Amino acid sequence: MRHQVNLRQIEAFKAVIEKGTVSAAADALFVSQPAVSKLIANLEEDCDLRLFERVRGKLAPTKHGMRLYAEIDRVFAGLRQVEHAIESIHRDDKKQLKVGVFQALSGSFISKVTKNFLKYHPDVWLNVHTRDSPILADWLSSQQIDVGLISRQIDHPLVERDVLIEYPLMCVLPLSHPLCAKQEISILDLNEEAFIAFIETESTATRRQVDALFQQYDVRPRNVIEASTALTVCEMVAEGLGVSLVHPLFADSVKERVAFRRFSPKTPFGFQLCRNLSSQNVQLVNDFIREAKRVADETSRELMARY
Repeated sequence: MRHQVNLRQIEAFKAVIEKGTVSAAADALFVSQPAVSKLIANLEEDCDLRLFERVRGKLAPTKHGMRLYAEIDRVFAGLRQVEHAIESIHRDDKKQLKVGVFQALSGSFISKVTKNFLKYHPDVWLNVHTRDSPILADWLSSQQIDVGLISRQIDHPLVERDVLIEYPLMCVLPLSHPLCAKQEISILDLNEEAFIAFIETESTATRRQVDALFQQYDVRPRNVIEASTALTVCEMVAEGLGVSLVHPLFADSVKERVAFRRFSPKTPFGFQLCRNLSSQNVQLVNDFIREAKRVADETSRELMARY
């Protein structure tokens, strides 16, 4: 019989997933490890759901656990928006800019854009959110952010979008892989090949595009691992666990530990740079987009020279 869950259980559950271990979650919540374990156990009992399973002595979220986390994250994001609304009352609205970026661009790319932007606006309060593309698309449509860098199409009368850093997907391989002997990898080369895929969710545009290609050419790689982030996919490749198809920016953090090869058929993949047309911060939005496009142009030139 299901019972009503409480906030402390939810906080413990969220902390375990985000921190990765019960001990790290306990430190973040300033409680003991047994207390966190008990909260998780009570939550599973009250929900009548198995939210975690033990893998090599650690708690790993189940499919049900990740579905629950996605909903909890949406709720907490809403609470944070309330906090930000309170903060905005104490600030000059013309001196703040809210930007959303999906995870693959949340590293060096957005850091460069932010650094350039703040050179011209050092007094601006810049709020950068990293979320999945569907959430950012919702936030753009509901005017919760001014600018969004996302990986999916968005069709809304108040949202204007441009394609950013469009570049063909590349085959990324372990340095010792036999296919490294080829200058270009054909999709047929990947038949029965150990493949690191993105987990199929509504936010993984790369997964949908790659799956459609495999179906079109009747190619069946062996999906040995599925991961939810580009960083994890590329780290798995670097460890020699398989190959993958990614936008080269996805693998920037491991570029010295993997091999890149052109992929045939050429499969362009780009990101969406979106703005909310009803934003009150028109000049700030214009300046941020200008810097984003400038960094994107520089990045595109580097990619073309490198590959």
